Parts: sequence; C-alpha cells; structure tokens
Amino acid sequence: MKNSVTALVRMPVAGLRALLVLTLLTGVLYPLAVTGVAQTLFPGRANGSEITVDGRVVGSRLIGQTYTLPPGEPGKPGKAPAPDLRWFQPRPSHGLGTNSVNTRYRLLVSGATNRSADSAELLRSVREAKAAVVRDNSTADHRIDPADVPADAVTSSGSGLDPHISPAYARLQAHRVAERNHLGVARVNRLIRDHTEGRTLGFIGEPRVNVLELNLALAELTGD
Repeated sequence: MKNSVTALVRMPVAGLRALLVLTLLTGVLYPLAVTGVAQTLFPGRANGSEITVDGRVVGSRLIGQTYTLPPGEPGKPGKAPAPDLRWFQPRPSHGLGTNSVNTRYRLLVSGATNRSADSAELLRSVREAKAAVVRDNSTADHRIDPADVPADAVTSSGSGLDPHISPAYARLQAHRVAERNHLGVARVNRLIRDHTEGRTLGFIGEPRVNVLELNLALAELTGD
C-alpha cells in the first residue's frame, strides 16, 4: 500500500520536474541562444532590416509603405490622401483590411484579397488602377500607353506588404518623377538601374526595385 502511494506521488512530481526542465530549455535558454546568435551575426535582419537616415528610422527593407500627400482638402476633411507624385509609388496595398494605427500603409494584417480572376470587383479595381496609373504618370511630353502598364502597378502582392516593384513599373514612373523633381529622364532611369536587384542566387524570383531605397536615393539627389 505504501509503495503504491509513493509511486502515485512520484509520477506527478516527475512530470512537474520534466515540465520545469523543458520550460527552462525551450522557453528560456533556446530563445536566448537564438537571439544572441542573431544579434551577433545578423543584427540588421534580427531587428527588422530597418533603414536609418540621420539617426531616424524611416522604414524597413521588408515592408512597403505609401508616399502620399496630407489627407483631405479644404472643405473635404475626409478625403483619402492622394499619392505624392514627386516620389516613386509602390504596388497597391489591397488585403485583409484597413487600420488607423499604421497610417503609413493600409494593412495591419498581412494577406491577399483572394479574389478570383473573373471577380467583377477585382476587374473593376484593376481598370480603375490602370486608369490612375496612366493619368498620374503621363506628362506633357510623354503619354503612357495603357498596354505598357505592368501587372504589379494595378494589383497587390500576396502579402499586401511587398516593398518591391518591377523595373518596368519603376521605368514607367520615370518621366513623371523627372518632371516633378526637375531632373532629366536619363538621370532618373540611371537611378532606377542602380537600384535594380537581380534574381536571388541568379535564378530565384524576378528582378525588382525596393521603393523605399529608391526614394531615399531620389531624396538625396534632389536634396529633400
């Protein structure tokens, strides 16, 4: 009888001991070790791939952001902010929803719209986006052909937070950016080429341009 009681008590004690040991190993020591290695070997990536200018964090290389004018107009305080056409614009940011916390981007939760290719809502948004791209990027001496508007100019990425655009979309914006910043088109196109990243490892993905890094280079060029 005594042995049975002792065994009965020993089992939960052993289970509690195992719980404490595993909690210490997997919940404390392992995270500390991984964090220490990451902070030592990859501090930039471990801290969110932040980009700092003059000691101030201006964004992340991994998360897209918008470049807009202050919201509203006189007499129309609720009007959505319009794009600031001095800057290169990112992909549309349609996704799971909107937020009032991260006002630099539409999304708080990453995700796609999951609309099918024959969705009337998707087709309408693409047509509207294409018309806006043509209108915003056409200049006095350069008219954008709707057939030249690339897919990433009118659709969001799977995450809705893509920080990159295609070189084709960047080049499509070159005349407008040049005109708004009083620069030569050739100089703007050279800036795009300098900030075009190739395929990862030479074969993964597509060439791309990080919009934040491109706009920071543009700001440095114009002195803004």
